[in-house]
Amino acid sequence: MYTASWRDIVRPGLFGPSPDPRDRPYRTIIRLALVVFRLFRFRFDVRGSEHVPATGGAIICSNHVSFFDFTFLGLGALPQHRLVRFMAKSPVFEHWFAGRFMRAMKHIPVDRKAGSAAFEAAVRALKDGEVVGVFPEATISTSFTVKDLKAGAARMAIDSGVPIIPAAVWGGHRVATKNHKVELRRGIPVTVVLGEPILAEPGEQIAAVLGRTRAAMETLLDEAQRSYPDRPAGNDDRWWLPAHLGGTAPTPSAAAAADTVRAAGREIKQKKKSPLARLTGLLRR
Repeated sequence: MYTASWRDIVRPGLFGPSPDPRDRPYRTIIRLALVVFRLFRFRFDVRGSEHVPATGGAIICSNHVSFFDFTFLGLGALPQHRLVRFMAKSPVFEHWFAGRFMRAMKHIPVDRKAGSAAFEAAVRALKDGEVVGVFPEATISTSFTVKDLKAGAARMAIDSGVPIIPAAVWGGHRVATKNHKVELRRGIPVTVVLGEPILAEPGEQIAAVLGRTRAAMETLLDEAQRSYPDRPAGNDDRWWLPAHLGGTAPTPSAAAAADTVRAAGREIKQKKKSPLARLTGLLRR
């Protein structure tokens, strides 16, 4: 297990012998992320970094269980001195604070109503030798299993001629994930596993590449889940395990049904408490 050290944070060679000066903002943010990792003493188990090519384009395709998955996946490429350009929802780029950092790091905005522009930008980046990060499930999986994948990553791999690096991340959802309160606990283990590259064969169809990618992601996620060092503290702490491993997370079918309701705008949202009510609740604790 790896815990970020203060020496790592200030190490001159962290990004290789001659990092691109245009990526100075990205490198600064990574060092700040390492400070956070150090303060919270995240315990990282990163495997398969050697599968990320030292040069040239590649697509990292990962499952998605936590709001912070992109920061954890970035660690998987760091030993190869690669920076990952993640595809993310366009509203993040429009945010008054986060937007300027997303643009400075050259991440790729995705407008779900007009996805062709994001696709073309990603293919250009790949042909220019960048590593692009994709969460092909398109949203966090509340069942903590691999959902159906969108075809964009497979199409990008075929169009650009670069390999897909399947990946799995596990553990970060115990800190922050959909439908659960943020738990800022120290010492949480986070596992990141990267698999062998998947390269589209001549004439191979998108569905076939997508199928191979999903199978690899499922295998890697199963490996990450079964080798994870922590176990639930009790029955009330089984929420972060998938149902097939004895957890109380929704089954894939139940999670898919909830996603359908949410997408249709029929979800019943709880009314937010007023600031006074929240303050009163805190005083009663």
